[in-house]
Order: sequence, then structure tokens, then C-alpha cells
Amino acid sequence: MSFEQAAAIPVAAIPALQGLRDRGKIRSGQKVLITGASGGVGTFAVQIAKSYGAHVTGVCSTGKLDFVRSIGADHVIDYTQGNYFTGGQRYDLILAASGYRSIFEYRRALSPGGTYVCVGGTFAQYFQAMLLGPLISVVGSRKLGSKLGNPKQEDLVLLAELCEAGKVVPVIDRCYPLSQVADALEYYGEGRAKGKVVITVAHDR
Repeated sequence: MSFEQAAAIPVAAIPALQGLRDRGKIRSGQKVLITGASGGVGTFAVQIAKSYGAHVTGVCSTGKLDFVRSIGADHVIDYTQGNYFTGGQRYDLILAASGYRSIFEYRRALSPGGTYVCVGGTFAQYFQAMLLGPLISVVGSRKLGSKLGNPKQEDLVLLAELCEAGKVVPVIDRCYPLSQVADALEYYGEGRAKGKVVITVAHDR
């Protein structure tokens, strides 16, 4: 593994792992929906969910459908083609890594006993999950909430093992030198990146 690949893991893979495993209680055979599946957290979430034996549906834009399939998604949904929650499909676990949908839409897309975990997206989406999620969860069997990544040594060790086993591969779209941070942020802000954008720091040897 390169230094760039290793550097891409902690910030993105930790919330993906903890959101799926700790808050989502992921199990083999579950139907899992991941929004923002082509992004930094999303690419890790797809691969981690597959390592647990889940059936994964990834949500992304038109030009990234094949890419999300290539990292392991069993099914992909193009969010630019309208509201992807109108088809009536139900999921055991939904991990929202980006974008915005009403928490009530997520609730309707959950199977009885299902769980929705917000690990990213717009402020409005995370705010709803953090404040309304626990209140909505009181009624019925569906659980809704949020999860901030909490770096732990044992989780980094687990992620390293998954990478060594080839079950998780850090996806890097582009690397920029430190002198081009502004360009990197501009590219990232355009929403075209697949996986992570990494800044490399050169130093004298």
C-alpha cells in the first residue's frame, strides 16, 4: 500500500465502518443502501458492507454507475433520474454518506426493524438525523440516527487487515502537491471525484 492510500483511510473509512457495524448492526444477507457511494466515505462503505456479506445498492450520479459496480455494489441507482425512493424497495440498513433527503423518506424506505444512519451529507440532513432521528425512533421498530467517526486503534487495525486481505481497497481519484491545495479543493467541490482526493507533502530527505 502506498503512503497516499494509507493516508486516505482513517477520516473516510472510520465513519463508514462504525456507521455500518456499530450503529447499523450490519449482518450478512441484509439489503443495504448507501447514498454517496462514489465518494470518499461511500467507496469504503460499499466495500466494508460487502465484506460483511450484505447485498449492497449504491446511489450515485450517471457517470459513476459503472465505477460503483466495479468496487462491489450489487445494484446501482442514478439519483439524477428522480426520487429513488418511489419504487417501493425496502432496505434493512441505509447509510447516508452524502446528499440530502428528508429523514421521513429514509424512514419509509426502511424495512420493519431497519436502521438509518447518517454519516455525512448536507447540514440539514445531518441535523435532522441528529435531532429528529431519536424522536422518530421511539415510535415503531425502525431506528434512525447519526454517527460521527471516532478513531480507535482497534478499528484502524481491522481496516488494515481488510486491506491486506484485499476486501477493501482505498480509492484515490487524484493526488495534488501541497502547493496546489486550492486546485484540489476546487476539483473536490465540483463533485466529480471518485473516492478520495489526496494532498501529498514533499520534504527534504
